Amino acid sequence: MDYFNQQANQSYGDSSAVVTQTNAVMRRVYVRMTIGLLVSAFVALGVASSRAALMFIFGNQLVFWGMAIAMFVMAWVLPSRAMKMSSGLCFGLFLLFSALMGAWMAPIFLAYKLGTIVYTFFITAGTFGAMSVYGYFTKSDLSRMGSILVMALFGLIIASVVNIFWANSTLEWIISIAGVLIFVGLTAYDTQQVKTLSRMNTNPAVADRLATIGALNLYLDFINLFLFLLRIFGGNRD
Repeated sequence: MDYFNQQANQSYGDSSAVVTQTNAVMRRVYVRMTIGLLVSAFVALGVASSRAALMFIFGNQLVFWGMAIAMFVMAWVLPSRAMKMSSGLCFGLFLLFSALMGAWMAPIFLAYKLGTIVYTFFITAGTFGAMSVYGYFTKSDLSRMGSILVMALFGLIIASVVNIFWANSTLEWIISIAGVLIFVGLTAYDTQQVKTLSRMNTNPAVADRLATIGALNLYLDFINLFLFLLRIFGGNRD
């Protein structure tokens, strides 16, 4: 996914300086993504363990859909407005998004056995890590593949909405498999995008905001990959 429509200053200097800059941004991306995942996990556990919190969020349609809309808006608006925000505000909104996502995901601790969740998490982490490494080191340009995957993602969203009303188990299985394949590919693509953009930014403030937006996109890849895999491996429900 594209993070900025405009590019920051390009660096054509010493290649070692470019590598250092790229590595610094990528480290921040993974650290911030990990922080986001931890925030989501702790919030999800907290909400799942509180009947009052569950009733407030999932027993109130206004609150539930308000959270869903807020996350959707933030996921699309934050990358496009990041360049007009301070680095601190950008990161703070990412943490807020992670907390909202954690609260929204709380029911998985009630619907699935803990062992299934942990097992799926490790499968997700291994798959995500392998594809992110591939995206970072591959010499192939993944831009065309990324464009196809983004279009496929829109198709997946439409199919998911249709199946909410149709409730077809076969279509749900197909959607889950397609979701895994799409987000496996997007993980590699987004990693390459962050690496490419980090090589073109010499402004520390721009690079810092790029790290947050990169963390957001990889965070979303991880979360969606986890949820689709959980639907596949989630036969052992409580």
